[in-house]
Amino acid sequence: MNRFTGATALIWGLGAALLPALAQTPPKGSPAHVQTALQKVDGNFIRANAAKTPDWPSYGLDYAETRFSKLDQVNASNAKDLGLVWSYNLESTRGVEATPLVVDGVMYVTASWSVVHAIDVRTGQKLWTFDPQVDRSKGFRGCCDVVNRGVALYQGKVYVAAYDGRLIALDAATGKTVWEKNTIEGQKGSYTITGAPRIVKGRVIIGNGGAEYGVRGFVSAYDANTGERKWRWFVVPGDPSQPFEDASMARAAKTWDPSAKYWESGGGGTPWDSFAYDPELNLLYVGTGNGSPWSHKARSPKGGDNLYLGSVVALNPDTGKYVWHYQETPGDNWDYTSTQSMILADVKVDGKARKVLLHAPKNGFFFVIDRTNGKFISAKNFTEVNWATGYDKNGRPIELAAARDGSKPYDAIPGPFGAHNWHPMSFNPQTGLAYLPAQHVPLNLMDDKDWKFNEDKPGRPHAALGWNTAKFANAEAPKSKPFGRLVAWDPVAQKEAWGVDYASPWNGGTLTTAGNLVFQGTADGRLVAYDARNGTKLWESPTGTGVVAAPATYLVDGKQYVSVAVGWGGVYGLAQRATEKQGPGTVYTFALGGTAKMPEFVQYRMDKLVQGVKYDPAKVQAGTMLYVANCVFCHGVPGVDRGGNIPNLGYMDAAYIENLDKFVLAGPAMSRGMPDFTGKLSNEDIDSIKAFIQGTADAIRPK
Repeated sequence: MNRFTGATALIWGLGAALLPALAQTPPKGSPAHVQTALQKVDGNFIRANAAKTPDWPSYGLDYAETRFSKLDQVNASNAKDLGLVWSYNLESTRGVEATPLVVDGVMYVTASWSVVHAIDVRTGQKLWTFDPQVDRSKGFRGCCDVVNRGVALYQGKVYVAAYDGRLIALDAATGKTVWEKNTIEGQKGSYTITGAPRIVKGRVIIGNGGAEYGVRGFVSAYDANTGERKWRWFVVPGDPSQPFEDASMARAAKTWDPSAKYWESGGGGTPWDSFAYDPELNLLYVGTGNGSPWSHKARSPKGGDNLYLGSVVALNPDTGKYVWHYQETPGDNWDYTSTQSMILADVKVDGKARKVLLHAPKNGFFFVIDRTNGKFISAKNFTEVNWATGYDKNGRPIELAAARDGSKPYDAIPGPFGAHNWHPMSFNPQTGLAYLPAQHVPLNLMDDKDWKFNEDKPGRPHAALGWNTAKFANAEAPKSKPFGRLVAWDPVAQKEAWGVDYASPWNGGTLTTAGNLVFQGTADGRLVAYDARNGTKLWESPTGTGVVAAPATYLVDGKQYVSVAVGWGGVYGLAQRATEKQGPGTVYTFALGGTAKMPEFVQYRMDKLVQGVKYDPAKVQAGTMLYVANCVFCHGVPGVDRGGNIPNLGYMDAAYIENLDKFVLAGPAMSRGMPDFTGKLSNEDIDSIKAFIQGTADAIRPK
């Protein structure tokens, strides 16, 4: 659905009628101006823009995904003078993970549910919005909130990948649909898309997510003008009784044990976020995902590396053909995706210039890889890990046996939330440092030796919603402690140069500039600027709620702006938070001397622990198992967690819990993403869940 603001349409109409003499120089912000500005965006434009970076035309700014702006109008000496120029209401209540794209003063940014907003940077006013009308009741089909990381731009079109798997091309001036393709048609399992497309040589590149649900990951390329699919590369092999798609799949199949019929549970490997491109080498780099299920023993009982899980893979962007790979986590056993942001850089290693790829995936190690051939150069853990002691000279991890054993509860460090998740890192060639959002979210794991694919069994994490991990979560309380940290990492020396500790995990992505600055939003509701050389805090602004997305900076009419899209969420943000305020998704735009007023945010509603719901104590244990299988990853533990962008049920009104059936069985919250548990939960099951909620609240209530 496309929507214009009435005032904007009126102004454009008057302009067309009264100012025909200006037809050759259309008013800035008008459809004609937008079309002219965006028509020039192509591969040559992105490469030319990289020289001075006045615009932000692609997700990571440039093909190398550096997020290094060469602008220095805002710098370490004057960052203290930054102020708000305008704020824009994204009208969303779930997670906002998008990096705004800006060309010639026109911004394109997405909110939750894949809704696209076009904004005039000069005024902060809406030009148009596009809602792909994703079925809100199907939000449960993705693991990690109904988020979207942004759009791609090419020759007058805006490309968005919708949560439900559609790839949509929009007219940049009007937001009207040009073409639409279902990228997951014909595939088995619960796929979603949350990542931003990239455009390489006139082809729209997009992957997908869903490894928790039992899918087979793949990346596809579509013609940017027509939507015709040009190629597809699968990450893991399919049924070996059928012909393999190419030689890379035949090679991969040798690293999987067919006795468990891995293809029936998909295998995983979904490339749900990171891409980079080297025009000189003509290589497209893809970061691949975790195994499906998580447990290596359940997925491939006799072992094997399980290619190409947890890998960086280089493809020929013209054909989609495999060129090389480097596997960072062989035989993934912990949901250690390699889908985190990749950066291409030229550095000196042992005094010799090398073309490298920098990568800090979930597994806690910072990798430097030769991007010409995939050869391992070095790896060092950037935070505490307990699954490996390091990497040998051949680039294989030196594992700790206890971490893979799985027969008893084990604090995985890092856990499945990752030492670094999707939040983008940046690299500043002036300082030689990468700026990395590091973290730890405690989670205890143990293999579920009785797991069967798609078996809905109480006690299995979100099994009722389609999850297939073959792992139990927190069979014992984790002993490790959560943290969040900004790490400035020297990839040549493989050591931390400086760092900043935060109040919580799940802090936003980073931006670095030639003005010796690093910008990062925080989980506790701030946008902060640091000196890129030493970490000195130079400026901060409140953002009302937590920030998870990465900022962007650009020039408009000779003035440098910094923008960040704010909206607390993502998989951690569903049930946890570090702020006391909440508000709609918001784009904040700052510049030197800005004096605009911050929007109003409200306090989170935190009633007292629920009290007075009648229940049978004998049902608490059954309710515990049902809650784990149906509720816990969204609503958290009642009364123990505080709630994120989804409320914690331990703090709801008693009337809500007493009438829980009216909310979980085709309830009113389906329009906001709540699943319908009709046919999945009986009235007796719901009574047991109510007993668990009230019983837990009673157990932790201060005496």
